[in-house]
Amino acid sequence: MNNYIGVDLGGTLLKAAVVDTVDGTISGLKRVETRAHAGHDAVIERMIELIGSVIEDSGVSKSQIGGVGIGVPGVLDLDKGEVIFLPNLHGQWPNVPLRQKIEASIGLPTHLINDVRSMTLAEWTFGAGKGVDTIACFAIGTGIGGGLVINGQLHLGVNGTAGELGHQIIDMNGPKCGCGSRGCLEAFASGPAIVAMGIKAVVQGLTTNIGTLAKYDLNKITPKLIYEAAMQGDEIANDIFKRAGFYIGIAVASTLAAVGPRKIVIGGGVSQAGDLLLEPIRQTVRERFFIVPTKEFEIVQAALGADAGLIGAALWACKLSP
Repeated sequence: MNNYIGVDLGGTLLKAAVVDTVDGTISGLKRVETRAHAGHDAVIERMIELIGSVIEDSGVSKSQIGGVGIGVPGVLDLDKGEVIFLPNLHGQWPNVPLRQKIEASIGLPTHLINDVRSMTLAEWTFGAGKGVDTIACFAIGTGIGGGLVINGQLHLGVNGTAGELGHQIIDMNGPKCGCGSRGCLEAFASGPAIVAMGIKAVVQGLTTNIGTLAKYDLNKITPKLIYEAAMQGDEIANDIFKRAGFYIGIAVASTLAAVGPRKIVIGGGVSQAGDLLLEPIRQTVRERFFIVPTKEFEIVQAALGADAGLIGAALWACKLSP
């Protein structure tokens, strides 16, 4: 059976579609607000309604669907199908039996996977990592997630926690990270870290268009706005992306040394900055990593965009189906 439902549980949006796991095409794609503030039971009910709506609109009968995969942005118990901890959703979802609730309501086998591991699986199967045996993915957004495919297998480690590349420590005396440690890449180069650099520049009165573009409302400063300033030739904005790229490049160099991926795929919302972010990453790697010739690996932008998570979740459900 080729058709599986992929669900992407995000802090802002819930997305779902039927995915053909042979060619990656999707049908019946729908998006609704997560409304996480209403609590996990309400979000799960919205997810159940969304899945039902996707089946109805996809043109694929329920009997032709092999199961459901859900990409979840947090720590999971894969064996039990439970959410242990979601750092960026209201209530944090402690020990929520998500798989059991979906299976009971939808009547299809359901499997959970971390959202960036699902993105990694999708990019390796159909996207920027296709055709190589080993890749590393970095998803730069509200946090920095990661994932690894090693020798043709999605690498999960202890209960699916392997591949948290955003929590490599790049400065042992660095700032506190949301994970509880200090000096993680996420604390230096995530979307909020980039925004913090932009706010600091405006508050310090540095010569930059960031404040002008935000109409001096600090709440309106986003990575996209800083990118727009950089594209207008703003040196401060350009330097912010150079610094973020430098930090990511340090983590990429460490990943290259430890894992030896043929491709390093940079995804997530902040990656839409393209070469503004990718070039300083590449430059840092050239300056810091000498074990393997640079011709042996590539640092590339993710190819599947916002659909990667749900595509990967469907692939995961297909992989675990009998």
